[in-house]
Formats: sequence, C-alpha cells, structure tokens
Amino acid sequence: MNEFQKLGISARTAGILDTLGFTQPTPIQQQAIPVLLGENPVDLIGLAQTGTGKTAAFGLPLLELLDTQTTGVQALIMAPTRELAQQTATQLRSFAGKTVNIEVVYGGAAISNQIKALRKPVQIVVATPGRLLDLIKRQAIRLQHVRYVVLDEADEMLNMGFKEDIDKILAHTPADRVTWLFSATMPAGIRKIVHKYMREPREVAVNTHQKSNVDISHQYIVTSAAEKLLALQRLLDLHTDMRGVMFCRTRRETKDIALKLAQQGHGVEALHGELSQAQREAVMKRFKARSMQLLIATDVAARGIDVSNLTHVLHHTLPDQLESYTHRSGRTGRAGNKGVSLAFINPRERRKITELERKNKISFEEVFVPGAHELADIKITRWAENLSKTTEHAQAAETLAKVADKFTDLSKEELLKKLISSELNKLNSSSGFEKKRNNKDASKAVIEKPGSIRRFYINIGSMDGLTKSDLLHFLSDVSRIKRKRFGKVTVNKNFSLFEVEQKWSRDLPQYFQGLEVDGRSIQVRADEKPDRQAHMRVA
Repeated sequence: MNEFQKLGISARTAGILDTLGFTQPTPIQQQAIPVLLGENPVDLIGLAQTGTGKTAAFGLPLLELLDTQTTGVQALIMAPTRELAQQTATQLRSFAGKTVNIEVVYGGAAISNQIKALRKPVQIVVATPGRLLDLIKRQAIRLQHVRYVVLDEADEMLNMGFKEDIDKILAHTPADRVTWLFSATMPAGIRKIVHKYMREPREVAVNTHQKSNVDISHQYIVTSAAEKLLALQRLLDLHTDMRGVMFCRTRRETKDIALKLAQQGHGVEALHGELSQAQREAVMKRFKARSMQLLIATDVAARGIDVSNLTHVLHHTLPDQLESYTHRSGRTGRAGNKGVSLAFINPRERRKITELERKNKISFEEVFVPGAHELADIKITRWAENLSKTTEHAQAAETLAKVADKFTDLSKEELLKKLISSELNKLNSSSGFEKKRNNKDASKAVIEKPGSIRRFYINIGSMDGLTKSDLLHFLSDVSRIKRKRFGKVTVNKNFSLFEVEQKWSRDLPQYFQGLEVDGRSIQVRADEKPDRQAHMRVA
C-alpha cells in the first residue's frame, strides 16, 4: 500500500502521486492529512516552514472531500501573491487530473477573462484577496456554498496588508464552513484571525524555529551598502562548494546583483515575480541540478520552493519582520545537515542582531571578509592542490619536448615562482575592496516633507478590465510598497494615474521593467504635469 493511502488518501489519488514521484509524505503531510480526512470536519492550524509540502498537506484532503458531482464553488484558497496562487493551482491540477475544475484569479490580469472562466463549472478557486474581493463586488463569483476555506501563507498576507480584505471575503462565506490556516509563523495578527473565524481548531506544527535552528550557524558581516557586492564576491570565491539562497528586499536588487555576479563569472540566477511560470520552473530545475552556486530571490518569489541540502542562506538585507528571519534561515540545516545563515548588515543594524538573538534564543557570530592577500593565499593553495592531482595528458610529454629549452635556465624553485606569479596576476583584477570617494553632494541625505506625494503614469486602464482596487493591489504586489503608502488612484480607458508618498517613489518605475499584461509591456513613469487629464478622472 502506498504511504499516502495509509494516511487516508484514495487509491486513485495515490496512483497519481506515484506517477508524479511523490512516494513519502513529509512531516506536515503526515500530521495534517489524517486530521483533515477524519470522520468529523475540523478547523486546522498548520505551522511549518516553506518547502515542507504544505500545499499537498491541505490540497490532497481537499480533493478527497469535494463532491465532484456538484458544479458550484466548494473550496476557496487564498494566497498572498499571484505567483503563489499560480503555483498552488498548478500543483492541485496535477493531483486532481480531470476530475476537478480549478481556476486561479489574481490582479494584474484582465478581469474580463477571469469572469468568463468563472461562468463555467468551478469547484476550487485559488485567489489573491484583492482580485477576489473585486470579483465578489461584481457578483462574478458567489461563495455561499463554499464548504472549505484555506488561508495559505497567512502571515505573508498580513504583512502585505490584506487583513481587511480577508475580513470582507470571509463575511461572504457560510458561517459553518471549515477553515484551514497554514503559516510559517504565528504572529499576533494570525491569532486574532484564529479567534474570530475558527472553531476549536486543531493545531499541527513541524520545523518550528526551535528545531530548525539546531544545526544552523548564525553569522553576520558588518559592511557598507557600497561594499556588499564585493563582500559577496569574496564569499563566493572562498566557498566554491556553496549551494545557497540569498534573499533581497526588491526585484530590482535580485536582478542587478545576479547580473553583476554573473559578469564576474559566478554561477548565480535571480528568481523574482516578473518571471513567467515556465521561466521560474527552468531556473529551479537548473538550481536543483546544481548548475549554479547561488539563487538570488525576494521573500515572496521564494515562497513554496523546496530545495534540500542548502549549505548557506544569505541575507542581503535583514527582513523587517523578525519572524521572517526564522522563515528564511530554516531553509538550511535540514535533515541533520549543518548550514550557515549569514546576514550582511551596516553598523547601525547590530541592534537587530541583538533583537534576533533575544527573541529567537540563538547566538550570532561576527565573521569577516578575507583580505586580498588572504583570499589569494586560499586560491593559490586550492590551485596547487588541484594541480598536484591533475592526470597527465597524453600529449604532455610531446609538448614538453618542444618547450623544455624555454626553462633550462630556471631552477625548480624559480619555475614554481613563475607559475604562482602567473596565477596571482590572474587574481589581481578581483582582489581588494576598492575604496571609492563619495561625492559630498551625492552622499547628503534627501530630506523630504512628511506626506509629500509624487504622481505616476501607467499604461493600463479600464480597457484592460482594471478597477481602482485592481490597480492598487497590482501596484502594491509588484513594488512591495504597502497600499497605505499610495494616494489618489485615477483609472482612465487606456492609462491610469496614481500617487505615492515621495519617500517610496524613488526608482519605482524600475520595478515594472520587463513586466507584461496580456502580452503588452508595462510602462510606469513620473507624471510631471499634475493637472493633465484631470477632467477625465473617474470617481
């Protein structure tokens, strides 16, 4: 009998899992599936780090419990981002085969197409909160017969400001629904949702930070922002066997850092929200095949990826939420393996390290980037070891006979010095931190008036099926700027205008570079004429 069948999964679904290569349930699946498939339906809280198989933990029981003869929406799954919603829907479809109809709806895509898709018989809807709420307001989806609600990555939804939307959405579902909440952490906001919407929930938890931190060495390097990249280069040179993930705050950072490191010859790639599902899968396939040293990702883009045997987790910037540090670092040090969680911080962030130590009951060690001479010694030693192990080439003797006279005047020691000098010359271009003098004017802090606003233009509008709510959610999702930082939003037929607080507006257009909506490239630029098209504003 298949191991999943022992948990209560049907023989048919177990056969599909066998075909897909799922043979052994993960700990969260072992705990959650029997509870969810029990004789009486129960509310459930599932606590587990990313990469532990949470989607299958709730998805497989959901597919077993649905009435395939009923055509209305029976299950609703809410996810914080379109990327995660797409991944969840894709995985559920692979489990379900053709017996269940699953639709995914999210902001940034034409709402008219999603409305059309929802007119067909649909049993499971996977959605981001903003787009789902808009579909409810348009009466394009009805949730009065929903039996199961899943809040996936609930802590991330709260971090992104979706609490109010979740409240409004759940108000449209039956009071006797079953609610399953899955999260990596359990902040106070999640507890409030539990008390308000769940009835005596069962709780299962695996890979909590007390357990996952046992085999992790927590380290930090103090460096300036300008020197982080060079410090990272040195680190990659030092740990040639590194297989790690580095977390950045923005998509732009992931792309810029990956590009610069690749230009230096390092095996790295970026993972961010602008990638299509096919591109994302290709990147992950290469990473799992160990064809790269470092995967550079934002927190949201990395949600849901499952990669074992990571040696390092790097933090280009420490997360704002302390719980997120545990979430990130828990990706290494698994299954008894040792791992390193290393943060790059500036001198003012030492207090964050102290707070992490106190709150998570862990200890950090300050480490230092090796100097140019030290790194050169390490590289030369590694080169010498590899050279001594090199198998003699078949043409070596013939070639040596041709060039031997070039070395007749050199002793063994002199020849070795020349070989070493040749290697050192190759290293010169990458050695040392280059101290750059900052222009005094450029280094001055930009002082902005509290609440000052900038207005921007974006080339999508109502003809793309966008509403004000859609646009606001789309902008927040892409830029990772909280919705409360945005001001007035004006949606016209083929373009829109929106305001954002001055301090959050710097480099805003670059977050949208390379992004497409229905095949059209998104363009965002500062609107220098605040009164332009004012008469066209939509109330």
